[in-house]
Amino acid sequence: MVGHKRVLLAAPRGYCAGVDRAVIAVEKALERYGAPVYVRKQIVHNIHVVTELEAQGAIFVDEVDEVPEGAHVVFSAHGVSPAVVNAAADRGLQAIDATCPLVTKVHREAVRFARSDYEILLIGHDGHEEVEGTAGEAPDHVTIVNSPGDADRVKVQDPSKVVWLSQTTLSVDETMETVRRLRERFPELHDPPSDDICYATQNRQVAIKKVAKDADLVIVVGSANSSNSVRLVEVALEHGASAAYRIDYAHEIRQEWLDGVATVGVTSGASVPEVLVQEVLAELAGAGYGEVEQVRTAEEDLMFSLPKELRQDADGRRDDRALGGRARS
Repeated sequence: MVGHKRVLLAAPRGYCAGVDRAVIAVEKALERYGAPVYVRKQIVHNIHVVTELEAQGAIFVDEVDEVPEGAHVVFSAHGVSPAVVNAAADRGLQAIDATCPLVTKVHREAVRFARSDYEILLIGHDGHEEVEGTAGEAPDHVTIVNSPGDADRVKVQDPSKVVWLSQTTLSVDETMETVRRLRERFPELHDPPSDDICYATQNRQVAIKKVAKDADLVIVVGSANSSNSVRLVEVALEHGASAAYRIDYAHEIRQEWLDGVATVGVTSGASVPEVLVQEVLAELAGAGYGEVEQVRTAEEDLMFSLPKELRQDADGRRDDRALGGRARS
């Protein structure tokens, strides 16, 4: 037996400005140039979005050498290294850079600190596309720090000229713990000029913290390779949720998760379209969780200009969708 059944729906959730911009960039490239348009890596880390774009004519590849010479290629929201940019140019590809501007900001910080001969401790997940792109801006200056435990082992040559930067989609709490440990070892550690963890990642974590303390179960909609979605599960568990699971689609919800559960918290990662959340709410309503209370902790209305190649239509007129990225939750 459980008490009154309800859903606590976190807000903000879902698409951030950078994701919206990147998805619209692929859609507009297909409209402008026709299929196929090639995309290096997944444009954003969401299986549903990738499948939808493939149906429209996008072809996703791992590296630019898989793209026919002279074709159009879109760089994903996670960013690329200068080596990838150069490889695309060598093949005569028509490149459209859909890198999130907040990731580009971290790239520029890496370049600036490397020019000043700083050692850069890049907090992030080794092998993640965003980390590869940032590290590629200054490979001789960057050491990747995967976790707080790594902070206890990392070595530097000059402790007076060390700066930390971070992947934009990390857990804020874990990142700050990593920084704390680094500063214990290197008291002169420099901070980035501004937060590297993006506003959307922080906002979604703050919202799920508030939901989790009152939830018996938290469901996070997002794909397994989405760093910020995976972090939301961890944050929910750390802040009071009795259980938390990540799913791509509503049909993945298991009945045993709901046994004995009165309150279900729901959120979604920053690369998740709202339609997937609505399908989850419909599935939960069918299981008796028809009451939905939205828990809002921030308002988002940030918008980013599209890549310059896509700001005008084929006739040179400014396109109505020249801006992408209005928050939708």
